[in-house]
Amino acid sequence: MSVHSSGSEDSSSCDGAGKKYLPCCASGLVSAKLTIVVGDTHFSEEKMLLVQSCDYFRALYRSGMKECWQKEIHIKSLRARGFLIALTVLRGEMPILDGDDIVEAIECAAFLQVTPLTKHLINVIDSENCLLMYHTAATFGLMDLYHSAALFIRNMYADLEAEVKKTFPSELISYVESLTPSVFVAVGAHVTCGVDDTVHAASRTVCCLDESGNNWKVLTDLPLQASTSMAGVTVLDNKLYIVGGVHGLHKQVVNSCFCYSVENNSWSTISSPAQLRYNFSLVGVDGHLYAIGGEYQRTVMSSVETYDITSGRWQFAAHLPQPVAGVACTKTMSRIFVCLWKPMETTEIYEYVLKKDEWQLISTLIRHQSYGHCMVGHRDNLYVMRNGPSDDFLRCLMDCYNLSSGQWSSLPGHFANSKGSLFTAVVRGDSVLTLNRSMTLEYAIDGKTWKPKRQMKGFPRSGSVWTFLLQLPDTLILQ
Repeated sequence: MSVHSSGSEDSSSCDGAGKKYLPCCASGLVSAKLTIVVGDTHFSEEKMLLVQSCDYFRALYRSGMKECWQKEIHIKSLRARGFLIALTVLRGEMPILDGDDIVEAIECAAFLQVTPLTKHLINVIDSENCLLMYHTAATFGLMDLYHSAALFIRNMYADLEAEVKKTFPSELISYVESLTPSVFVAVGAHVTCGVDDTVHAASRTVCCLDESGNNWKVLTDLPLQASTSMAGVTVLDNKLYIVGGVHGLHKQVVNSCFCYSVENNSWSTISSPAQLRYNFSLVGVDGHLYAIGGEYQRTVMSSVETYDITSGRWQFAAHLPQPVAGVACTKTMSRIFVCLWKPMETTEIYEYVLKKDEWQLISTLIRHQSYGHCMVGHRDNLYVMRNGPSDDFLRCLMDCYNLSSGQWSSLPGHFANSKGSLFTAVVRGDSVLTLNRSMTLEYAIDGKTWKPKRQMKGFPRSGSVWTFLLQLPDTLILQ
């Protein structure tokens, strides 16, 4: 594809030696508007937004080509609808895409290298569009989306295998089948133990569910110095992180943090947050861990810290609107949400806005004598599990908040909570996995409804349980 320009052309500035400064150094780039002509459609947008978000425009404005100085850029062989979708995403919206939209958006993301658009496409993969996403991403060479769609298909292969083998050429089938599906992993709440405490250490294991054999197998032992009691536990980029935790009757904070790599089947340590904490929420998004709220010396905190995986450093982020401990937290659409409540009436959903480093109130749910205690995200829906009224506390009710429409809806029926099955939930594909000691239950997400899909063996541990997903390499031998 070639780029053509029209309009007046300015001369680039020179120093005394006659050396030209690149246009990316021009002060006018920050606020200047640019007209982009795609087909017969004209779009007007800030140059800086395009340069920051698209490799294509970034390279153009660093090239020194005459097009850098034009007020109007013509792009051939790209369809206007795809470029409109890209601009919509760059402006912070989450457009709902149909089949034609998806094809044109992938074409635009691949040609202009629009990373935010690629992330949005990955975020909206579901069982209805995953095959189209996969095939189109392969056609245009959008490799991040190609891999993510293939993994989604692999995780739902029991439902999609027949269609995949009927639709795709052998090389696309082979790539899907070469991937390892994400497995359901759980670890109970354990405190640190001494070297000689073999009885205590025997149960300190991270386990995964062998779904074909309907049995839990040991993935790895916890390090002796690690505590999962009131710790922050999460998975980011297929690595398990355990931060903080407590030991002893007086809730002494564990000043050690650990990372487990399934690829190497080994544990390593990472630095601790500046503010030691326990009973906090830990979530990982886009190469960063977020330690949210918690307690220290029995004082509830509102502070938040973020850990950069690349630099290995913690730094403080914006405080929460109020001190919280053990707050319900989830991520979806590459966004972080927390569920705050004021006993026993009001549940408030806040989002952490990374670009502004601030917490924004998204919505408020008021239910008589009830509050949200667990939250999970699937595409643009947030599902809040809350207790029933005070005379029926063990009954778990569920409400859904749609981020696109801004509307709440209540899921029909209720979910038994007497054994903790909905205090933890993990989304895999278009399913949700929950568990307790008696059973592991998989729900199929159908619209805004959860329908029981299959029942498997429960997790044989008492107390609190952390659950998550990991992709295990074929070389990892399970016990």
